[in-house]
Amino acid sequence: MSKIWFKIVFYILIAFSILALILILWLRYEFAKVSTSNPIIKSFFDVSVKQLKQGDVIRQPCEESYEFKKAWFGATHVHTSASADARAFGTQVKTADAYSYGSGKSLQINVEGSHFQPPLIQRNRKLDFMAVTDHAEYLGETRLCYDTGSIAYDSLVCSLFRGDTKLPVDDTLQSMVRLFSAVIFGRARPIRICGRDSKRCLEEADTAWKINQIETERWNDSTQNCSFTTFHGYEYTLAEDASNLHRNVIFANSVVPQSIISSKEAGRPEALWNWLNEVCIEGNDTCDAISIPHNSNWSSGRMWPKYDETLSVKERHDLELRKKIEPLAEIMQVKGDSECRNNLTSVLGQRDEYCDFEKLRPVNEKIIDCGNTIGRDGMLLQGCISRLSYIRYALIEGLSQYNKLGFNAFEMGIIAATDTHLGAPSADSESDYIGAHGNDVNPHHRLIDQIKVPGNIATGSPIRYNPGGVAGIYAKQNNREALFSAMRKRETFGTSGPYIEPRFFAGWNFPKDICKSDYLLKTSYAGGVPMGSIIKNINNKTSSPIFIASAIRDPNEASTPLHKLQIVKGWTDEDGMARQRIFDVAGGDLKATVNTSDCTQVGTGYNQLCTTWTDPDFNPDISGVYYLRVLENPTCRWSQFDCIAMDLKDRPKTCNDPNIPSVIQERAWTSPIWYYSEAGIK
Repeated sequence: MSKIWFKIVFYILIAFSILALILILWLRYEFAKVSTSNPIIKSFFDVSVKQLKQGDVIRQPCEESYEFKKAWFGATHVHTSASADARAFGTQVKTADAYSYGSGKSLQINVEGSHFQPPLIQRNRKLDFMAVTDHAEYLGETRLCYDTGSIAYDSLVCSLFRGDTKLPVDDTLQSMVRLFSAVIFGRARPIRICGRDSKRCLEEADTAWKINQIETERWNDSTQNCSFTTFHGYEYTLAEDASNLHRNVIFANSVVPQSIISSKEAGRPEALWNWLNEVCIEGNDTCDAISIPHNSNWSSGRMWPKYDETLSVKERHDLELRKKIEPLAEIMQVKGDSECRNNLTSVLGQRDEYCDFEKLRPVNEKIIDCGNTIGRDGMLLQGCISRLSYIRYALIEGLSQYNKLGFNAFEMGIIAATDTHLGAPSADSESDYIGAHGNDVNPHHRLIDQIKVPGNIATGSPIRYNPGGVAGIYAKQNNREALFSAMRKRETFGTSGPYIEPRFFAGWNFPKDICKSDYLLKTSYAGGVPMGSIIKNINNKTSSPIFIASAIRDPNEASTPLHKLQIVKGWTDEDGMARQRIFDVAGGDLKATVNTSDCTQVGTGYNQLCTTWTDPDFNPDISGVYYLRVLENPTCRWSQFDCIAMDLKDRPKTCNDPNIPSVIQERAWTSPIWYYSEAGIK
């Protein structure tokens, strides 16, 4: 009898072993990868650069033109269902829907697989300009997985990605399972979807890019009204050691490469810059493009690393390309503020009380400063924190770079964006926040205290997300030519949502009462330089330049008054250490608060502020970088609006969490003005 049982067990084990082997072989087949170094792939990106639709579009002169430039507000970072991560979270909004919403029309967001029906949404004012910037990575895979006629449709990867096949995990994690089924391939591509030469995916990516181009052209107002300007663009989504190196590529006009390169083919930012330069900027007289880094707060110091004077010829070439192609940086979006960080031992100077604003990692977290080394795991919200993950300190590092190399590749203007994955760039109202992904359109979901995800890469919390920001550009007209030129010149600013209009100039001979003048802007442009510029010490002056700082509150009837203006100064000391000082230059003397039980504002503020200022610590032999920060009076944060809109019995525990801010101060940041001392060059 025992022999019989032994044989039964033996055969069962053999059967299980065979089944396990079959399962392993099947999974290897389903998840097999093709390398992106394939020569066919490399040749695929030697592409034509042209307008998708041949024939010149007749561009009417804009009816409105402003001699001293006007502030235009827009969105340069928007994802739709063409982006794999947006689709994995249920977003079904298409490119046309997104542009329609940005132009002022209503939008119904339907989330795939959700029982929650969000309300019809509409901006309380349209945007002036916009770019839909879907991820270049997985563009083709996403289309193939939803095409019932494709050979890839029935693959395990596609079934997981669509959510047809579910793993035994909590419902809140199903979207992450869908996303991981795509990103698990890293910089390779799945053979089952793309084929052994990746051609299927590359061709489908081209189709997605053509659809983007068609809609971008269709929604661009080329009449004399110039009411809504659209830019062709996409996101290049690179990560190294779980550290973010993402960029948004924005093209100047409709002449663009007809295939777009992703981080799968260009595995370093330098490869992206060289491709854009060779194919577009130098390769075609009518093509131009810029690349805008974003979420440096996730980059572990890799976004703006230190360079020394021992650069190779190639390294110097790439650094010069960086200066040419990356004139702007995104200071804020839904995944936090990237301006600055308190408690970094490698930054000397006063603590910045307004720096603890929408931080991705909690402000009370005990952190390790990376110093001059790069870290890792920034996207996992782990590891050391580098000052070079923040724009303020990258600007200061640029001064050190100038002293060592004679040029500064970190001369970056400032812009802000949403990074919405709903196709709906809405940042101008905390009270109307609807989330940034498909799942969090439900207020109960976006107030979950934490969604634990293996690896911690997407651990959610209301403290970590926000409505994002708005891009501001000063230009004479609202058309591609004027706006793109201004972006190249860095005459830009960012806000955390409100349509604040900041102005920042520097000159040597401004009258101190210029703010009272009827010719403020005319005098400022004629006698000085605007934000984004370099002020040169032509006559060996030893006194500080005169800065003009001004701001006008958001003109919306329900907007919040201004609180104060601050000028932020950065420099390096004789030991090469980064130093900062924040100056209150106007306002701040009026008290204002907010009642968090109903979010009513108490107190008064300013409709506008203007002042002149000179640097009391100015030394003509020390280079410095200056920018203007404008603060509004305190208001309720989005999470507080969500909480008070719910019945007491329905409020999640996060509504009583003291670590989640209930009050914020919205703000604007201008691009810097640089002063260089030739005495500092080694």
